[in-house]
Amino acid sequence: MDNATITLLLLAVAIILFVTERIPLAVTAMSVAVLLYLTGVLPVADAFSGLVNPAVILFGGMFVVGNALFETGMAKKAGDSIVRIAGKSEKSLIIAVMVAAAAMSATLSNTSTVAVMLPVTVGIATAAGIARGKLLMPLAFAAGLGGMITLVGTPPNVIARTALEGAKLGTFGFFEFGMIGVPLTIIGILYMVFIGYKLIPDRTSGVAETVITGKPASATNAAVAPWKQWLSVLIFAGTIGAMMTERRLGVPLHVSAVIGALLLVITGVVTEKQAYKSIDWGTMFLFAGMLPLATALDRSGAGKMIADSVIALVGQGASPYVMTAVIFIVVALLTQFMSNTAAAALMAPLGISIAAGLGADPRAVLMTVAIAASCAFASPVGTPPNTLVVGPGNFKFMDYVKVGLPLVLIMFVVSVALIPLIWPFFG
Repeated sequence: MDNATITLLLLAVAIILFVTERIPLAVTAMSVAVLLYLTGVLPVADAFSGLVNPAVILFGGMFVVGNALFETGMAKKAGDSIVRIAGKSEKSLIIAVMVAAAAMSATLSNTSTVAVMLPVTVGIATAAGIARGKLLMPLAFAAGLGGMITLVGTPPNVIARTALEGAKLGTFGFFEFGMIGVPLTIIGILYMVFIGYKLIPDRTSGVAETVITGKPASATNAAVAPWKQWLSVLIFAGTIGAMMTERRLGVPLHVSAVIGALLLVITGVVTEKQAYKSIDWGTMFLFAGMLPLATALDRSGAGKMIADSVIALVGQGASPYVMTAVIFIVVALLTQFMSNTAAAALMAPLGISIAAGLGADPRAVLMTVAIAASCAFASPVGTPPNTLVVGPGNFKFMDYVKVGLPLVLIMFVVSVALIPLIWPFFG
């Protein structure tokens, strides 16, 4: 059995286990990583490379930095303030959270946007007296939507532009993605406000009592020394500031997060034990375990096999709308289980070839690839923002399917309708 076949079988088994949740999601993910090594698909270093992936390290650091706001009571204060302004209506709070997240993720990393807003969003839910999941899933989805708006909002946009420039076929402007990204973001927010939030489970007990750490929100101590409260805010703000100026400082996001976490312990704002307890290890291992599968899909050729077999359906003489539909479906399917970066990197070169073979404008094809790669709403492992809220929101795999799949379908319909109009396939 070749590596591509083994990888596809492991992908199928992982999907079944994710959907049924017979065993915990994180255990399934790490089992896949182990099996990729035992079957010889990946060497041991690559099979466990997810454990040292920058995104996973970023998760760990930001869990500590964010939880410090709870330990000192500052998250509750921020939540109370926002609730006083926006009210306690679920819809108004969803709009407030999603607009803020979309605006931030248009220029910041989607992952860092959710990591930054996670503690505040949980504070808002607590202050409003609603299940935090009702705000956390909209938060994650808004980060994905906002990333579609600018060139730097998400890696697939950069990959699409790089592929276009590499083939000497032109380029995409910084805000050009917003021509489709802004309408999709607005529509996505409206969907969550009027339909999506009704599909989010209202889990208010058991695991859902946890904030980020597995400890009750009521553990927040209002009598914490004022210097600890303000220092937690200062370190939080400093960490975010460092992330926003990543390129100027030359310090990667995950390094800034770790520095922030270390400062909190060194200064005594949180204890070492509190720092360890604040990390959601299930989230860490879930994401770390699935990253090697994305690598295997790429290296073994399994991802290309999926792409080629479906794209072959397009054929010669296909209409722009059929082309957009097929390309979108392939990429959107891949991005539920591969990182959006990997899905875009896999499909962008194929997109150039498809466009050349059909005599179509590659800009239209690559824009479809970029947008579809950002539509990882139907799986908790398709993108870091989704993974980050699994534990705090007490979500299950099927929760993402129920809420996210309709959103993917809406994004599909709107993209198929608008992309060929904005970027005509044929001159």
